[in-house]
Amino acid sequence: RAAAARRMVARGSGAEEAPPPTQQRLVFAYYITGHGFGHATRALEVVRHLIGAGHDVHVVTAAPEFVFTTEIDSPSLHIRRVLLDCGAVQADALTVDRLASLEKYHQTAVVPREAILRTEVEWLHSIKADLVVSDVVPVACRAAADAGIRSVCVTNFSWDFIYAEYVVAAGNHHRSIVWQIAEDYSHCEFLLRLPGYCPMPAFRDVIDVPLVVRRLHKSRSEVRKELGIAEDVKVVIFNFGGQPAGWKLKKEWLPDGWLCLVCGASDTQELPPNYVKLAKDAYTPDLMAASDCMLGKIGYGTVSEALAYKLPFVFVRRDYFNEEPFLRNMLEHYQCGIEMIRRDLLTGHWKPYLLRALTLKPCYDRPINGGEVAAHILQDTAVGKKYISGKLSGARRLRDAIVLGYQLQRAPGRDVGIPEWYSLSEKEIGVRPAVAPASRRINGSAGSSFEDFEILHGDMQGLTDTMAFLTSLSGLVGNDPRIPEKQSRERTAASVLFDLEEDIYVARAPGRLDVMGGIADYSGSLVLQMPIREACHVAIQRSDPIKQKLWKHTQARQLANGAVPILQIVSFGSELSNRAPTFDMDLSDFMDGDKPISYEKAKEYFSQDPSQKWAAYVAGTVLVLMTELGVQFTDSMSILVSSSVPEGKGVSSSASVEVATMSAIAAVYGLNIAPRDLAILCQKVENHIVGAPCGVMDQMTSACGEANKLLAMVCQPAEVKELVSIPTHIRFWGLDSGIRHSVGGTDYGSVRVGTYMGRKLIKCAASDLISQSFPSTPTQSCDASEEYEKYGVDLLKSEASLQYLCNLPPHRYEAAYARDIPEFITGDEFMEKYGDHNDAVTVIDPKRSYSVKAPTRHPIYENFRVEAFKALLTAAKTDEQLSALGELMYQCHYSYNACGLGSDGTDRLVNLVQEIQHRKTTSQHEGPSLFGAKITGGGSGGSVCVIGKNSLKSSEEIFEIQKRYKAATGYLPIVFEGSSPGAGKFGYLKIRWRSA
Repeated sequence: RAAAARRMVARGSGAEEAPPPTQQRLVFAYYITGHGFGHATRALEVVRHLIGAGHDVHVVTAAPEFVFTTEIDSPSLHIRRVLLDCGAVQADALTVDRLASLEKYHQTAVVPREAILRTEVEWLHSIKADLVVSDVVPVACRAAADAGIRSVCVTNFSWDFIYAEYVVAAGNHHRSIVWQIAEDYSHCEFLLRLPGYCPMPAFRDVIDVPLVVRRLHKSRSEVRKELGIAEDVKVVIFNFGGQPAGWKLKKEWLPDGWLCLVCGASDTQELPPNYVKLAKDAYTPDLMAASDCMLGKIGYGTVSEALAYKLPFVFVRRDYFNEEPFLRNMLEHYQCGIEMIRRDLLTGHWKPYLLRALTLKPCYDRPINGGEVAAHILQDTAVGKKYISGKLSGARRLRDAIVLGYQLQRAPGRDVGIPEWYSLSEKEIGVRPAVAPASRRINGSAGSSFEDFEILHGDMQGLTDTMAFLTSLSGLVGNDPRIPEKQSRERTAASVLFDLEEDIYVARAPGRLDVMGGIADYSGSLVLQMPIREACHVAIQRSDPIKQKLWKHTQARQLANGAVPILQIVSFGSELSNRAPTFDMDLSDFMDGDKPISYEKAKEYFSQDPSQKWAAYVAGTVLVLMTELGVQFTDSMSILVSSSVPEGKGVSSSASVEVATMSAIAAVYGLNIAPRDLAILCQKVENHIVGAPCGVMDQMTSACGEANKLLAMVCQPAEVKELVSIPTHIRFWGLDSGIRHSVGGTDYGSVRVGTYMGRKLIKCAASDLISQSFPSTPTQSCDASEEYEKYGVDLLKSEASLQYLCNLPPHRYEAAYARDIPEFITGDEFMEKYGDHNDAVTVIDPKRSYSVKAPTRHPIYENFRVEAFKALLTAAKTDEQLSALGELMYQCHYSYNACGLGSDGTDRLVNLVQEIQHRKTTSQHEGPSLFGAKITGGGSGGSVCVIGKNSLKSSEEIFEIQKRYKAATGYLPIVFEGSSPGAGKFGYLKIRWRSA
């Protein structure tokens, strides 16, 4: 079978029979970019039709000659091997080196530019070219203009669009490259635009043509027979444009009975028996048509041929190649693509994706004769026919330019794809199927867009998750709740939640990464917190109880009780956690006569049904506003909650829900609550209604934080000290251990009890010392002794009334109190000697033994560590600075462990960081890129925070930690990176459905 595969090369039948040649034999100069084979294979199809029409084609390319000669056997084909651009430099099949791409283009096309232009003009005159065609070499268009020859481009993307992001992210000093490329393209007469196109504002006029795909030579059965593969065997073709070194394919990666055809494998690569090595010049279209699915990376060639031959495509994303989101959208439109996570590709977790691919029903039904169409237009253009689209050209270029600017201004590290408002209309590109694929309906119905809403107040601030949320909200319109099998239960409920004739208010609040401070917050420490990229969105609508749209069971209750205000809540993501997707209650349930019910009764209320206990975080905000601010809610409320902050990871998913909900309620009721005050109110929800004894830093970060800044806050109770910009050479990551964290857990609560016990012991010890006299020191004068005694008494008095443990400096703790703090004490012994521990949110269990010394020591030293950390952030940018910051994080981590708040998972992650930090490198000049790590938040699992250099090497090492952690535990950690604004900075949106 392998031998047959190696023999299977492209067997073209020469130039195919074509329409009678025109009276004039034309000469075409066809320039092909040096990026990959995809451009060459699609140009091949256009060239074949031009030669078939009796013309000469001179191909200028860096691709191997066999790509053309095995398909076209004609003296009219002339190949000139020249590299005039370089495309994107790829470190491997999936990774683009942005800076290297710019530097190579500079050396290839910028430095020798004048020589290139002189050479190309002279060559074009020598062959007497009638038309220059470019796919999509920039300088070819300028050379054609200098030679006085018309030029046309054939492409789905242009290099100014691709390189622009590279300039912003990696090489601003190369920005002139983008402008030069765009200027070169502007000399092109018009663009033959292929489906799946990117915005290309440099081109003056555009003509859309169908997909350009290579023809089939053999049937599925012929190919399988030649390869010795039975018809009933499932086959996947592995197509990454060249097998990268280090990828070792394994037998168990394929489902039982499957075969994998491997394109581009090296001659020395050994494959398992269920993999078949194909010859380098194998004719891929025939092999694709003979396969059941394809596994590969997205490029025009793979996408167009997968669509044309209706082959399910399991694709893996590439980094930093802006062409990809547009092609990916086209795949999804035609139900032809499934995304595989890169980690699953590299670790061999293929089976679910391949089996899922077999269930797809690709439905591309558009023309695939783009090669023939393009050749006909090029032929007519060469003889002088004018193909000027004219109308809408200015509008198209403006829109493309706007989209290009949108792409370039997006947040670094965020895969935003393309904005939904970049219309891919049927008239222009024709990629919308009659029925939207299931993958699109998950987050919205066919054609849904955030542009369906008019924003009456507020600004989305370019936040793509907000755009996605509004698109999801738009997608609820038109969903038929009578057909629940076509959508999830939560979307069925949400589709009847809002009245489109009324305004909807939207608030957003992020989770947070605890950089320093953690559990010392409730002891009054300084904390440093970073709002993360992931956030919770809440949409809310206020309505008259008579007019509110109700679910059937709430309608029945209203008929029995009359039209009373009702609270209805839908929570997206319920299917990912074991909870009910909806919650509803009469707001009168929050009243006890003419007063709000107690927090304790509310806690009992929400604990009745464990699957709906989650509603306490949302509905609890209503009760807190009633109790603390006296707000009266006489109208009904409908609330939709959608959060991307994962639960149980130690990144404050609960705080983001509380802050977003209360912000939305405040907006819809016109309540002016400052972010700090709102955070304190939300803490009451969690402390008293949910029953989690957390400090306030989570809510404060979610409410008051700003993107790419650390919120420096003194938790006494919640005073924002400043917003500290993260130095550009420093980066923070969160790594999830997979061990579920909960501030409501017994470990967190018992440590808090021990901390407050320690504070009480210190206050009592200080009071005892005040009652003792201070002996005079003979060597001191009487005045000095009195001054010392007065100072000492004042100090002890302040310590006897200590409100926050963190106000006690470490040296005072060690000098006066450390030796008398017990390691452990039972609850009944403590209460017998000292009474209450004076904490409003925890209760002492008389029968339990509490650790006291470690929980008391931790916040005292942690406050000092955080102060030092904050000061070091402004120090000189050296490895010593990073090492000192990392050491403070390590100390914090082990102090957590001493309190009993560690876990095997978080310890393993911290140890992996240390191993990588301290391992020997081959280069003496290459130091570490990761410098420290610590457990975060409430501890006992959750995530760790890692500090390192803002560099490619550090990102690679984070990925290495992920892989090694999974190898040891079977769990692949989630990585949190990036930042976004808090709820206060975001404000709120007031939106209305446009068609209402």
